[in-house]
Amino acid sequence: MKKIEEQLQQHNIRPTAMRMLVYQFIKSITSAVSLTVVENYFEKSDRTTLYRTLKTFEEKGVVHQIDDGTGIPKYALCQHEHYLEKHNDLHLHFHCTKCNETVCLTDYQIPQISLPDNFIPEDINMLVKGICDQCNI
Repeated sequence: MKKIEEQLQQHNIRPTAMRMLVYQFIKSITSAVSLTVVENYFEKSDRTTLYRTLKTFEEKGVVHQIDDGTGIPKYALCQHEHYLEKHNDLHLHFHCTKCNETVCLTDYQIPQISLPDNFIPEDINMLVKGICDQCNI
């Protein structure tokens, strides 16, 4: 837990017990999670506290939100160094249409996109839908 506490402090997040537990939970799983998944895992916790924890993590660059087309925001741990001034998670996301899990494919970067003059990109999300390696057995 000491390492988690240090991780949160590096992102200027006060390491409360709940924040450390949520961080540990998100770090322990391989797919992106929704608020409902977090809420079900911490069934005795307040939904608002869990939502605020995820939003704080997102604002501070600990997690990024993924729109996988299901209409339910998912959150995944960011894979960047804490010292980066402004981070971006420009990698592919894969949504399995069979098991409904969404995963980050951090080894596959989104290519640089040229936009017309005076267009300023703020976010890029590239999602691939299909059947994951676990379901394709």
